[in-house]
Amino acid sequence: MNPKIRQSAFLALTAAAVLLSPCAALAAIKVDVTDKPKSEDVMSPEPSGVKSKGGFKAKDWLEVEAKIKVEMAPEPKNKTCDKLTVKWYVAVENPDKPNTYLKLTKEIEYVNVPLKEDVFVSVYLSPASIRRLTGFERSGKRAVKYIGFEVIVDGKIIVDATDKAGKDKWWAATSDKIADSTAVPLLNKMETPFAAFWWDRYPEIKAKTSP
Repeated sequence: MNPKIRQSAFLALTAAAVLLSPCAALAAIKVDVTDKPKSEDVMSPEPSGVKSKGGFKAKDWLEVEAKIKVEMAPEPKNKTCDKLTVKWYVAVENPDKPNTYLKLTKEIEYVNVPLKEDVFVSVYLSPASIRRLTGFERSGKRAVKYIGFEVIVDGKIIVDATDKAGKDKWWAATSDKIADSTAVPLLNKMETPFAAFWWDRYPEIKAKTSP
């Protein structure tokens, strides 16, 4: 192959990579946490126009969310970060051992994240998980001790935040009071009945691919 043609092909491929993967290709990326993480009890949605089930009462989910803003320099023409990961840490009361806590974790990959725009990232506990932790189907918020998260781009932690002053990176500290647990799962928004609600408030979650 002509060396000039080979060089042109390489440059074209490199340019395509930059366009398709701006977060990976450009090092200067900044993520601001404009609202610290917080938890809220949110009732299961009941769609209008659908016949209700007799005697059924919607239960509460626990929603944990935070508001972030992503910036890049130089800013790509599409004004978008192709992907980033949010890793959540939630410490909840251990129902089997008083004064100790279970540390739940969840990684959520987002794609096509708009730049210079406030977006919300979130994670959830189901009513069944809340019941297992508290014995009740409501008020899951009272079971939460600490919340924290990290924003990761290309394997690097860009920013981290917690809901408690003086508890920076509590999830990384060694403690006999907090133990890793998979007793109940944290869920992303697409794994909940809220998947179709408030769509533009949240960045797009990467779709699962078949094995």
